[in-house]
Amino acid sequence: MIDTIFNHRSVRKYKSDSIPSAILDKILEAGSRASTTGNMQVYSVIVSSDQAQKEKLWEAHFKQDMVLSAPVHLTFCADFNRFSEWCNQREAEPGYDNFLSFITAAIDAILASQNVILEAEAHGLGGCYLGTATYNADKIIEILDLPKLVVPVAAIVLGYPDENPPLTDRLPLEAVVHYEKYKSFTPKRINSIYRQREESTETKSLLEINRKKTLAQIFTENRYTKENNEFFSKKYLDVIRKQGFGFPE
Repeated sequence: MIDTIFNHRSVRKYKSDSIPSAILDKILEAGSRASTTGNMQVYSVIVSSDQAQKEKLWEAHFKQDMVLSAPVHLTFCADFNRFSEWCNQREAEPGYDNFLSFITAAIDAILASQNVILEAEAHGLGGCYLGTATYNADKIIEILDLPKLVVPVAAIVLGYPDENPPLTDRLPLEAVVHYEKYKSFTPKRINSIYRQREESTETKSLLEINRKKTLAQIFTENRYTKENNEFFSKKYLDVIRKQGFGFPE
């Protein structure tokens, strides 16, 4: 498993081979073994392998072709519906229609998704995380017929790889690890942390293609703009509210 973690890569091209049900069950069971708040397991995983269903999800995921080519698409949802129903049927009054409960369930779902991808790779499968599950959560809710208190937070496609992409670079540990207290990022530290990435051949190519001066500009002006972030933030917050999770004033 350790080797799998250090060899994780995002796969976007897949063979047509289906995933045997016994292997898929094992992968999903690994997801169910993830850490969870209070052992509540307040998440659900929707497995989609029907081609017609995947075509609908493909539309919701901004027509990313890997959604169609991968044999299995998994949607991970924050889910307090099941737990609340259990409470209602056991003479206990649930109080989980609030922001904290959504965050709790979202964390549970994300933890399960990481277990799933690692177990899948241990079986020779490849996968790719789809951040677009939150961008068009309203459409995904409709496609998957999700009830109140269930909200998509992540998605993964799985299949047997038809490519062997290189490992994606990662920032050095000093970028993400702090000891005892948070350490400020001075210009000197920023330069040290981002130097290798900014000086890579890939970055130089991106700068030329996008006609930008810095890699940061590609993120702020092309990939994740303020305008889009604000638009999809409002859209997702509206979805969370409509699904029954209230926010304090």
